[in-house]
Order: sequence, then structure tokens, then C-alpha cells
Amino acid sequence: MKCPYCDAENNSFVVDTSRGTAEGIRRRRECKACGRRFSTFERVIRSTPLLIKANGDREAFDREKLIRGIQISCAKRPIQAAGISNLADRIEAHLQNMGRDEVPSRVVGDMVIEGLKDLDPIAYIRYAIVYLGLDNLASVRDMLDTLLGDQSVKAGNGSAALMSTGPADDAAAVSTAKDAERAAVPSPGGSDPEVSTSKPDRGTEPA
Repeated sequence: MKCPYCDAENNSFVVDTSRGTAEGIRRRRECKACGRRFSTFERVIRSTPLLIKANGDREAFDREKLIRGIQISCAKRPIQAAGISNLADRIEAHLQNMGRDEVPSRVVGDMVIEGLKDLDPIAYIRYAIVYLGLDNLASVRDMLDTLLGDQSVKAGNGSAALMSTGPADDAAAVSTAKDAERAAVPSPGGSDPEVSTSKPDRGTEPA
């Protein structure tokens, strides 16, 4: 451990330790040589598979490079930095959980494009144009039509969920309708108590 102020190596001690932070374990240290304090973070580094590019080359997964590419697509959009960081975290964790030495780089690209579709549609379109190699307006229009169709389906499903009723509600509605029908039909041998059959008095008619 080197002091960032006086460059003294292995001459510091831990003052405080905080666990459970997003970065890992945070340690507050004090340098014995200069007396200055500084913080360090300990984070478990899990094995991430190499990415196989389209031309067959292999390259290591670079989380910072991934974030920069996503940020370019999200430029001037109302997207919080935490949203981009969370997307990169999900992609990195997925690669690590695959337990493989090598994976096609398309795995990363597919996850980015799906994540951006939920994060921001404009950022999704920007990334998709480059990633999918859309080089004409017709292909871009087809992609937009697909995106709008997906959004319409989601909106329709939400409306249907609000309008639908459960089986108990349907049974109650049928029961209410039958009760109303029975009330509207007069009982056998009797008259409808709500309907008057008497005629108005017009005086005594001559015999």
C-alpha cells in the first residue's frame, strides 16, 4: 500500500472500516510517515470471459469502455448516471455467471440494446443504428415501426388489465342481472305491485 501523498510504501494503518458499500469494503487509513489520511476500497474481482469479436480477435471485457459507449448513445438524454452504471453491472454479472472462458462480443451488444430499449427509446435508436448496421432510411423506419408496435402492445396490455374483471366479479354481475329479471316478472296469479291497473275517476256514467 502506497501513500498517495508522500509515496511511502506499506507504512500505514487502518483507522476505520465500512462494509456493505457499493464499491466493496471501504477502509480509512493513516500514513505513519506523513500523518495524512486517505481511503481505499477493496472489491472482489471475478473472472470475466474474453470477448470474441466478429473478425475472430479476442479482447478482455472492459467495463469502462462499455460505459463510454452507452454514454455516447445517451448523450443529452434525461438518463441518470446510476441507470447506465446499473446496466453495465448487469452485463458484467451476466458474463461472469456464464462460467465460460470466451463468449461472442454480440452477447454484450444484445444486452446493451435490450437494456437501452427499457432505459430510453432515443438512446436505443442511436445505439441500434450503429450496432445493427442500419445504413438506409427504410431499415431505420422498420426498426421504428417495431419499437412503436412493442410500445402499443405494452400500452394495450395495461389497458386490458385495468378493464378486465375477475371470475368473482363476473358471477356477481350475472347474479345481479338474474335478480333484476325475476323482480321485473309478476308472480303467477297476482299483479305487479308496482304497476297500477285502475282507471282514473271520470264521474258517474248514465245507466
